[in-house]
Amino acid sequence: MDTTISSPIGALRLTIDEDGAVTGIGFAAGVSADDDPRFEGVAAQLRQYFAGERTGFELPLRPRGTAFQRRVWDEVLRIPYGETATYAEIATRIGRTGAARAVGHANARNPIAIAIPCHRVVGSDGYLTGYAGGLECKRSLLALEAAVLR
Repeated sequence: MDTTISSPIGALRLTIDEDGAVTGIGFAAGVSADDDPRFEGVAAQLRQYFAGERTGFELPLRPRGTAFQRRVWDEVLRIPYGETATYAEIATRIGRTGAARAVGHANARNPIAIAIPCHRVVGSDGYLTGYAGGLECKRSLLALEAAVLR
């Protein structure tokens, strides 16, 4: 089941499974007119996040991916709000030193953007690198989190 909602960074496509667990938050081309109540919890938490009222999500997440991808996403979930980690740091934390590029590929396949905060992963030089929503979107999310912490 899916729907789309508007957000300050553009339309977001929300997907949940039959149990109501979130299987996807991604970037969409437009917003649907569907007000499916099954998505209200996800949409409400995203609205709170964008308003600077929420620093973490309390959602059942069920991302689909390989065992390696899930390990990466689990580690990305541990990056505190308003902080960043490098691809190399994530690789080391999961016991795969030297696998920064593989971590980047796993991050690129993160099906639950924002809630699994892959926007908090940066290049080893601190520069922003790839993001499904674009680098300006990544920059906006990091700026939002930094502003809330001030």
